[in-house]
Amino acid sequence: MSDVLFGYITALTPINLIAAVISVAIGITIGALPGLSAAMGVALLIPITFGIDPSTGLITLAGGYCRAIFGGSISAILIRTPGTPAVAATAIDGYELTKQGKAGTAITASFISGILSGIPLYLFAPRLALLFGPAEYFWLSIFGLTIIAGASTKSIVKGLISGALGLMLSTVGMDPMLGNARFTFGVPTLLSGIPFTAALIGLFSMSQVLMLAEKKIKEAGNMVEFDNKVLLSKEQILEILPTSLRSTVIGSIIGILPGAGASIAAFLGYNEAKRFSKKKELFGHGSIEGIAGAEAANNAVTGGSLIPTFTLGIPGESVTAVLLGGLMIQGLQPGPDLFTVHRKITYTFFVGFVIVNIFMLILGLFGSKLFASVSRVSDNYLIPLIFSLSVISSYAINNQMADVWVIFVFGIIGYFVQKSQTTTSSGG
Repeated sequence: MSDVLFGYITALTPINLIAAVISVAIGITIGALPGLSAAMGVALLIPITFGIDPSTGLITLAGGYCRAIFGGSISAILIRTPGTPAVAATAIDGYELTKQGKAGTAITASFISGILSGIPLYLFAPRLALLFGPAEYFWLSIFGLTIIAGASTKSIVKGLISGALGLMLSTVGMDPMLGNARFTFGVPTLLSGIPFTAALIGLFSMSQVLMLAEKKIKEAGNMVEFDNKVLLSKEQILEILPTSLRSTVIGSIIGILPGAGASIAAFLGYNEAKRFSKKKELFGHGSIEGIAGAEAANNAVTGGSLIPTFTLGIPGESVTAVLLGGLMIQGLQPGPDLFTVHRKITYTFFVGFVIVNIFMLILGLFGSKLFASVSRVSDNYLIPLIFSLSVISSYAINNQMADVWVIFVFGIIGYFVQKSQTTTSSGG
């Protein structure tokens, strides 16, 4: 109980509250930009957290992670342009609801599910981590390698290639048993392995620059002016509450499964909302239950996917794979140590997870139109901005140009991986 109390006290310090607000704003902004992923947003935040207090750093990453997914729903609702693939289901009824003056539905549903998704993380993560020993970790590693092919891509062959590529890259560096250098090609930087954070920035940020540069400069979307009264009435809240609770459970369970992700959860939540609804005819034409079901499941994945990430070191999707890198940079190894040696920091993160959802509600309700306007920024401004942030962030980690070259190499790799529709979350 003292550790939990310490988590509340630490998370509510002014510096951590400021970090939560800023990271939530950044996360929503990145999520609102069509084509930019939550993984890219978290990858750009990791260098900022390097060298600061671990609790502040983890709360910053939590804010960027949770709200980048929510930010994508803003552009989907207001201009019918999904900011992230996870909110494609939201766009089905979101735009119709906006024209009816009901844009607050998604925001309220996101808030409810975001808070509720932290409950299984708090209750089950510590117990699960302490139950696993070396034998369990071995079989989990085997399980993780086998599910790459089936769960992370539509093609089994591409999944196997992705897993093999990740294993091959992880062999670069010193042999832990014999002390011999492997595949370093005389480059001193590679003796400690491929720089993890730089590789992540390259895979998820620099590759996005190439993808944006390839496509035609997008045209500005038309944003519908919606009713400023975005808070839901008591009747509307009671109408969406069963759907939100049901989809929260669905999203949390899917989040625990490696390779599933928020997109699957959102469409499953939407379909289940339609199946149980008494107003099926409204789906596709502005159903409150439809958007609540999609958004609740979508946001609940964030809490569920953190359970295998924190307890077993197995990321549920690409975003948590990047978040895993943020943990390791802070010197925190996923597993039992997080809930024994570093339990105070871990519980601070859990409380911070709830705090960022509260700030999400506030910023979402009063800043939706402002964040939505970001989604209309032209790519010819976006490309140099992301490129500059990627280069600066990678160089700032170790103050060496080798990391910059790494992001260029992995940016090209990530570009071809995306073009071939192969997963980028299975490396290392």
